[in-house]
Amino acid sequence: MAELLCSVCLRKEGTERERNPPPTLLHPENWCEEFNHFISQCLIKDFEKRPSVTQLLDHPFIKEAHGKVLFLQKQLAKVLQDQKHLNPVAKPRHERMHTRRPCHVEDAEKYCLEDDLVNLEVLDEDIIIHQLQKRYADLLIYTYVGDILIALNPFQNLSIYSPQFSRLYHGVRRASNPPHIFASADAAYQCLVTFSKDQCIVISGESGSGKTESAHLIVQHLTFLGKANNQTLREKILQVNPLVEAFGNACTAINDNSSRFGKYLEMMFTPTGAVMGARISEYLLEKSRVIKQAVGEKNFHIFYYIYAGLYHQQKLSEFRLPEEKPPRYIADGTGRVMHDITSKESYKRQFEEIQHCFRIIGFTEKEVHSVYRILAGILSIGNVEFAAISSQHQTDKSEVPNAEALENAAFVLCISPEELQEALTSHCVVTRGETIVRANTVDRAADIRDAMSKALSADRGMNVGILDIFGFENFQRNSFEQLCINIANEQIQYYFNQHVFALEQMEYQNEGIDAIPVEYDDNRPLLDMFLQKPLGLLALLDEESRFPRATDQTLVDKFEDNLRCKYFWRPKGAELCFGIHHYAGKVLYDASGVLEKNRDTLPADVVVVLRTSANKLLQQLFSIPLTKTGNLAQAKARISTASRSLPPHFSAGRAKVDTLEVIRHPEETTNMKRQTMASYFRYSLMDLLSKMVVGQPHFVRCIKPNDDREALQFCRERVLVQLRSTGIQETINIRRQGYSHRILFEEFVKRYYYLAFKAHQTPPASKESCVAILEKTRLDHWVLGKTKVFLKYYHVEQLNLLLREVMGRVVVLQAYTKGWLGARRYKRVREKREKSAIAIQSAWRGYDARRKFKKISNRRSESAVHIQAGN
Repeated sequence: MAELLCSVCLRKEGTERERNPPPTLLHPENWCEEFNHFISQCLIKDFEKRPSVTQLLDHPFIKEAHGKVLFLQKQLAKVLQDQKHLNPVAKPRHERMHTRRPCHVEDAEKYCLEDDLVNLEVLDEDIIIHQLQKRYADLLIYTYVGDILIALNPFQNLSIYSPQFSRLYHGVRRASNPPHIFASADAAYQCLVTFSKDQCIVISGESGSGKTESAHLIVQHLTFLGKANNQTLREKILQVNPLVEAFGNACTAINDNSSRFGKYLEMMFTPTGAVMGARISEYLLEKSRVIKQAVGEKNFHIFYYIYAGLYHQQKLSEFRLPEEKPPRYIADGTGRVMHDITSKESYKRQFEEIQHCFRIIGFTEKEVHSVYRILAGILSIGNVEFAAISSQHQTDKSEVPNAEALENAAFVLCISPEELQEALTSHCVVTRGETIVRANTVDRAADIRDAMSKALSADRGMNVGILDIFGFENFQRNSFEQLCINIANEQIQYYFNQHVFALEQMEYQNEGIDAIPVEYDDNRPLLDMFLQKPLGLLALLDEESRFPRATDQTLVDKFEDNLRCKYFWRPKGAELCFGIHHYAGKVLYDASGVLEKNRDTLPADVVVVLRTSANKLLQQLFSIPLTKTGNLAQAKARISTASRSLPPHFSAGRAKVDTLEVIRHPEETTNMKRQTMASYFRYSLMDLLSKMVVGQPHFVRCIKPNDDREALQFCRERVLVQLRSTGIQETINIRRQGYSHRILFEEFVKRYYYLAFKAHQTPPASKESCVAILEKTRLDHWVLGKTKVFLKYYHVEQLNLLLREVMGRVVVLQAYTKGWLGARRYKRVREKREKSAIAIQSAWRGYDARRKFKKISNRRSESAVHIQAGN
């Protein structure tokens, strides 16, 4: 009985249950109430609130029915028979349910008011916060602001990302379903296919607001929408994200999985919308995290995953890693690192997932082994210590007192320990063609060791670009890394302001549109303070970095003397601090070590040693030149057979430095000006923006509801600060009052003339043609400028759906016409074949008759001759 009722009532799809509803049953009074309660539980349409099968099986009705299956079956059959006689039911129609209904313009007004903040009658901060808090309490984490999506981090797993949900958000009106991250991905995909124009999805928000997870979900849905014929390709696209993030994400004080780099993923599609590849660009990796982490923070995830994996595979000794005391680069003050590595099941599981990613993407075992050796080499280098020694003429020389760590590092990096020690404790100076070797101090040797570790960790049709970048940060102590991160966020905020506010209002002015201007906080002056030359903050930092005797103190003094604006201040009583008033609030920065981090000096002697490594991957990493963004160049050059160890994304560039060049001193073979971290950062921002501006933007604004990462906890003050800094109220105003889509007459007529004109017509690209199309589609609240049609954010979706409906009719007509033509051709062919068959049959019958007649004639002649001969 339980199986019978579960099969009827517990269908996952509400629509399926509505198609085949369970029969109305009449039951004895003693268990009628319990049965009705049970049925009501089964028929809850929201399957998030519906009890599970296990809970339903524990229901009193099911327990009471246990052991009475035969009796209840007979009783049920009798009840159904009685009901059939009392209430005859019309014969049900068995049809396919059409979920993609045609769009009717009047339906466009049927938005759920709470789904879109633009629909609020009264607009102020309290109302907005109240709506978001109310929705968050109901686990409705997504809310629209026009065509912009607000996403609150739920801090828990929600079952709203399954393939069933992917099918719901596939080419339907936005108002047909609740707000969802899949809807934003679908909007970008539909624009890509409809307009054949690149798209860009910008995900922004504070650290810990859920940007990385949102990027995962967008990639997941785009992969679903652009169904590739190649299953392997889909798997590669989905697996590359976890692999890259293992190398670039880390645990911070406010986020256990914080992106410590910028990632721009471009998904490439065919003109028909099938995904055909993906490309990832990484920017601004926080390399300093490799050598030092703040209190309560950790190194990059990959070090813990690899350590745990090698431990459980009993391969630590193979990579010269200790089993009891953790290496210095991953050790912390708690002393629990090794315990976590050896006992945490999550680290082991993550290692297995990383191995799976390597296999899916196409790395060979040899290539993966090379990667493991480099990671182990980084950890071993961190354990190398230095001691000062004195000589007759020099007292600031250094040596390695304990050679074990040095030998371990040299072994896994496949280089000579003697050459490594020499590169760390001395350096070459090339003067007038003569090479002079000078000793390094202990501090200098330690700096070179750390610089070497950071260098070893550095990452190197139609598109939908997805930007996932580190969020705005404000810790108790903020250093050079937080400065770069927050400048990048200023640039993303400026990009948002330009598209949502500045460009739109500029278009109104140029086209003579009467629109109420919306006030917003323009952060352009602050961005100029950072990036302009020669007196911007980064330019001043580079200038001070070129002076050998410059200190962090002189750097702060230079900032104070030149950055005279309201966005910069220097707190009293703090020598090495300065403050910046960002769009998201005030941040105080500690200038200690900023100059050294900016110089990021890796001596040429170390490069020479690493180029001699027997590990071909490591050799290639230090032979390929760097681009202006700090990534590996992919210049075409000669390549030797020894470079087979390169992973696919490196070998694609086919880059290899001439073998003769390896033995030369690097400073003898290049005249390139030494780059700083600030210059890499500046060029990275330029490169990132050059990719973003190509596409039509879609925005996802991630909000962190609380700082404790607690589910269902909504801190009004924290959310309000984020809403203010991102200009949500101004965005609502401009989406309500303004026209976010501005299309040239020519493009508008070319795109939508099917809606008002016959297919064979060629209407002129004029204002009158545009009016005819708009009136035919019954849109309202549109405006015509001098050269463009101005539409509300929801108009384009309506037009596209109407166009799809018209095109669908055309396709149906084409299908029927082709079917009729095919049937007519088939009929003609069949008639021709029948005539041919008749002709063949007639000829054959004539031939066969003549043959038979000839045989009979011959037989008669023979018989006659025989008779005559006998007479």
